[in-house]
Amino acid sequence: MLRRVQQYIRAHELLTQGARVLVCVSGGADSVALLDVLHRGGYECVVAHCNFHLRCEESDRDEVFVRDEVKRRGLTCHVQDFDTKAYAADRNMSIELAARELRYRWFEQVAREEHCTAIAVAHHQNDQAETVVMNLLRGAGLRGLGGMRAKSVNPVTGSEPMVIRPLLCTTHDYIVHYLRDIRHLSWVEDSTNSDTTIRRNAIRAWLNERSKGEIENICATAAYMQGYADIQDGQQSRARALAELYEQLRAYQPKDVEAIYEAMQRGESGKCFQTPHGTLVVRKHSLEVRG
Repeated sequence: MLRRVQQYIRAHELLTQGARVLVCVSGGADSVALLDVLHRGGYECVVAHCNFHLRCEESDRDEVFVRDEVKRRGLTCHVQDFDTKAYAADRNMSIELAARELRYRWFEQVAREEHCTAIAVAHHQNDQAETVVMNLLRGAGLRGLGGMRAKSVNPVTGSEPMVIRPLLCTTHDYIVHYLRDIRHLSWVEDSTNSDTTIRRNAIRAWLNERSKGEIENICATAAYMQGYADIQDGQQSRARALAELYEQLRAYQPKDVEAIYEAMQRGESGKCFQTPHGTLVVRKHSLEVRG
């Protein structure tokens, strides 16, 4: 897990080694894993926790858990209380949108005060798949089907520090395995996640019945959509390079275009990739096709 996330951070240029980063921790499995891998990875972590006071005793339980976890690690912890229901009512918006706006505005404020280079959130591949499916059901273009990017401006303010998503390289199941079986760490559960009357939770329940490979395929498709959007916008990016390589190799139906791209970037001459329609061989920074 640590190695996978570190590689993802380097590939997407999310953080420089030892950078100071604001880590957003709710207390759930995903955010606990995010804090653990970034802290173990040598980054200077500052923690932010929001108490939205939406789940009565559960909200306060989560805050206590996060404070204890951060204290155990000897890190700085910022906690903010929000009257989320009043904020939503005043602005005639949903509770979900209100909580999103409140947290991202506050995250930006704390990150600037603490001189953090980025704001790290715990979105993973299941979250990415949920976002893509939800956008598809609503109706979306290239950007909506591209889901979340590994690095973006603050989605509420449109400003920096950048919001980064280091766990987009892994699934929720693997995160739970990492915490429970490898690191032996605890976390708290949000009881509202089981409420399938909430649309995102219903989509999550449906995705839970899909295989790991299907989740990864949705995420790979989202990555290509990001690349196509960058081509359309004339932007040079890693996503664009992957999309262009995918188009070049589409007739061969390669299993993992990203692995081929990384091998080409590293110039791993002689490395072979088997496809249903031939063998792809890396020759420095290009490919040779053998029938």
